[in-house]
Amino acid sequence: MKIVKVNDLVSIKRSVESGTSEQEAAVKTIISEVRKQGDKALRDYTDKFDRVQLTAFLVTEDEITRAYEQVDPKFISIVRESAENIRTFHEKQLRPSWMTTEENGTILGQKITPLDSVGVYVPGGTAAYPSSVLMNVIPAKVAGVNRIVMVSPPDKTGNLPAAVLVAAKEAGVEEIYKVGGAQAIAALAYGTESIIAVDKITGPGNIYVALAKREVFGDVAIDMIAGPSEIAIIADDTAFADEVAADLLSQAEHDPRACSVLVTPSMKLAEAVAVEVETQLALLPRKEIAAQSIADFGVIYVTTTLEEAVETVNVLAPEHLEIMTENALELLGKIRHAGAIFIGRYSSEPVGDYFAGTNHVLPTNGTARFSSPLNVDDFQKKSSVIIYSEKALHTNAEKIAEFARTEGLEAHARAVEIRLKNKR
Repeated sequence: MKIVKVNDLVSIKRSVESGTSEQEAAVKTIISEVRKQGDKALRDYTDKFDRVQLTAFLVTEDEITRAYEQVDPKFISIVRESAENIRTFHEKQLRPSWMTTEENGTILGQKITPLDSVGVYVPGGTAAYPSSVLMNVIPAKVAGVNRIVMVSPPDKTGNLPAAVLVAAKEAGVEEIYKVGGAQAIAALAYGTESIIAVDKITGPGNIYVALAKREVFGDVAIDMIAGPSEIAIIADDTAFADEVAADLLSQAEHDPRACSVLVTPSMKLAEAVAVEVETQLALLPRKEIAAQSIADFGVIYVTTTLEEAVETVNVLAPEHLEIMTENALELLGKIRHAGAIFIGRYSSEPVGDYFAGTNHVLPTNGTARFSSPLNVDDFQKKSSVIIYSEKALHTNAEKIAEFARTEGLEAHARAVEIRLKNKR
């Protein structure tokens, strides 16, 4: 793992989410075909990309029952406890509708309404992600969304991972479809004979899923365009090199383009972590993926001071940030940009991935500068409520009309003034 001085700092933003022109063209073709041909296109693309022929996409109750039989009861218990932690955390995010009455009788307020329907994409491929099911579905449930649809690519036997189905059932998903890729996003956005369209699509996926979400945005809402996973760690001499290295590798094993960064004022720690990364890397089952990630996007930045380390992290705006320093909590107020912040030795990033209750769907590629983790607000919309009193209108009508005429909108002005003339 390379070690560089912080004055060599470069942005870790990557263009992977943009895609190539060929990928963009392929996604547009897929979306167009799904809109034209519906289920036929889904069957054709599932055959082409997933190497399986399906006549029906909906997961049956029998399949879910078999999934429970295939999964260790201990895992089911863990899923239930994790789900409860996630639910409890997100229930604290709920905000009520509200109204205020002013002295002149005007009532102003905000009405909170859950979305009618949400589609959740759960990636497949190199690993199964039951945790992604919980993180996307439970906040939607807490928000009050009535219809939650899950899509995920089938394996070569035409099935979804048993752990994913168990997590979906525990989270309360009632519609699960065996379809993945850009074609699944198109189906959620525009509907087919089998899948009724939804209002919003959430969940991570590969580059084709990311491009498809970008393409359908505007016809439906999306959560974010998620890039490869990232972790940054601020650490000093009080941190243990083997623990820091383990946490860096926890992200590197996700994806060859995942980014793992240590920022430290200690050259001693930097050198020890670099050695530990190589030692632990050799023992990982997914060492090829992790090794590519570390080689291309792994770096240790050595700063002059701890304050400089904090500023470096604020420039990076990482998805995950761990703080492993003496008096780590004291640095929290200085962190401006990070998706999730893990403080102290015992707050390893996987704690948030699976069990603490916070959401692991986080902004990547520097977007933590302006965006937030997936949360209950993402599954609700807000309507302004205006009940203007007669007294308030008489007091303010001339000001409103003047404002309207300044913008050249005469009809706006007259719509207010006509109410002053009519005594009814």
